[in-house]
Amino acid sequence: MTQLAPRTESFGAGDQSWLGSRHGTDVAKTITLAPAAWSGKVADGRIKSGEPYAMKAGLAVPYDAGKSDGSEILAGFIFTDQPVDAARGNVSAPGVWHGRIILSKLPSTVAATATTSGQFLLEA
Repeated sequence: MTQLAPRTESFGAGDQSWLGSRHGTDVAKTITLAPAAWSGKVADGRIKSGEPYAMKAGLAVPYDAGKSDGSEILAGFIFTDQPVDAARGNVSAPGVWHGRIILSKLPSTVAATATTSGQFLLEA
């Protein structure tokens, strides 16, 4: 099931102060989020812009440097706030896979030495 049913919402792109430049934002790629995997990152029904993600089995999952199951490889960052409703299924979202990232502004911690699959300049 997907979240393609008609509905009306009003919200912005979120806090994008974590972007060090606009480089990479014009080529964000579509990623698929499984809401159940993100339950610990949902606040007010949304996953925040800038949340880091890893790719596992074709789905974007929360990045976790402490694991060794694939989620420790940083693939990108969620570009805009994403509304989620676990009852409605997976969510398509824009993912930034390269660019300049200001680590201190991210909603979740990422080390400057993180293993990545993208092309990032990670700045303090």
